[in-house]
This record gives sequence, C-alpha cells and structure tokens, in this order.
Amino acid sequence: MPITSSPLNAIQKACGILRALSAKAPLRLSEITAAAGLNKVTTLRILDTLVQEGFVRRLDDEATYVLGPEIQAMIAPLQQPSDIREMARPSLVRLATLSEDTVLLSVRSGNESVCIDREVGVFPIRANYLDFGSRRPLGVGAGSLALLAWAQDPEIDAVLEALAPQLKSYPRMTPEIIKAEVATAREQGYTLLCDKVVDGMAAIGIPVFQGSNRVPMAAISIAALTDRIRTRVPELLDGLRREAEFIARAFDLPTTRAPSRPSQRRKAK
Repeated sequence: MPITSSPLNAIQKACGILRALSAKAPLRLSEITAAAGLNKVTTLRILDTLVQEGFVRRLDDEATYVLGPEIQAMIAPLQQPSDIREMARPSLVRLATLSEDTVLLSVRSGNESVCIDREVGVFPIRANYLDFGSRRPLGVGAGSLALLAWAQDPEIDAVLEALAPQLKSYPRMTPEIIKAEVATAREQGYTLLCDKVVDGMAAIGIPVFQGSNRVPMAAISIAALTDRIRTRVPELLDGLRREAEFIARAFDLPTTRAPSRPSQRRKAK
C-alpha cells in the first residue's frame, strides 16, 4: 500500500507556521495565514494544536500569537559556549564600532538565510529592515549571498529554482542577477550589493568558512546607506576579514579568507 503524504503535509504546514512566527512576532491569524500560504481554517486548526502543546502562545488580547515556551525549552540545550552567536558577539560589537552602522550575523536554514544576531552602530540612519530571526531567500542580501556563493553550482541552480516564487518579491534580485553576483563574489572574495534589496541601502558581506571543505557556517555583513558602504569598501572589508578569522579561530577552524578564484560561471556583462 502506498504511503499517504497527509501526515508529512501536516508537519510541513506546522513548520511553516512556526517559521512565520520566528521571522516576525506577534502576528495576527491573517498574517500567519498569508506567511504560511495556508487557508484560515487550516491555520487556526494547527495553531490550536500548537498552543495546546506549548509551541505557540496566544497573547492576552486573543488576537495575536508568538512562539511558546516549548520552543525555548528545545533551544536551551543548544546554547552552549560553542554557540556561534556567543563566539561572534565581540566581533559584531567591534565591527559596529568601526563602521558606526548595522552589523549582521546570518546562518543558512534550508533555502533561506536567518539573521541570528545584530549590533547597531551610532550612525543615526540605520538599516533596520533585518532583525533577530528575520529570514530571506538565499542570495537576497550581502550576508545571504555570502552563504550561497561558495556552494557548488548544481546546488545553487537547485536553490534558485526552488526560490523562484519568493524571488518575485525582489525584482532586482532575479535568479539571473543572483548568479551574476555569485560570479563576482567568487572573484572578489566578498559580496557587495547596492540598492538591490532596499532603495538607498547597501551591504558588504563575507562568509565564515567551516573546515577544509570551504562550506560557510555563517556570514557577517555590514549594512548602511549606499554612499557609506561604497566609499569605505577597503576599510570595511579589512574589518570583516579580520573578524571572520577571529570567529573561525574561536572554533579552532582554519583561516576564513574567502578564496578568490575563477568562477565556474561566465560573468554577466
């Protein structure tokens, strides 16, 4: 007898709701429904179960939802001294002091990048469009692009194909543009996106590599007004490279200097 896909679909739907709440909370039922791509009845039914099990909490106003205590309980064992957030925190503070702008630490989660920490500098005009827990499709944003660019080409193709529907929300970050940016990042050893995701804003990023297989375990990036990034690329890049190496040493990993190498792709004109 063939195995039905219904249980798996139910789990996927619940995971979609949890991801929506992890990216931004509190959320109303209508917002969760839209973010998870479900209908209202299904969303409410799954939410009721998640509330009963403690994975979601309904706030006192009865109209909004946040992640529940069971999520915190599951995360707690992972918060060890080797946690990358703890290892990278001093680097984020130093980079925010150096740049006076917003510094982000991102990791990969499936076909998305997740901001797992942020430090804000003193410059009054800030890049506030990403916060702790914010998610983006891989390749959208300097840190997100740094997580994608050093993957193998077949994997990049598969990721971008899967992300095609989400990338429609970013008209200046099409799969073709992202592939061209991947080629540039590989040649330069860093990522630089200006006015591609948010008008008037730019970011520069670098991967933190894990082990000899050159797979990024994280990315650090600096986001600011476009002119503030463009006019300080060498200074910001030196700081990013220095701190990426510091983070890697904290994990007893080899150097994290992003390899500049000829791209397997043809650079777009």
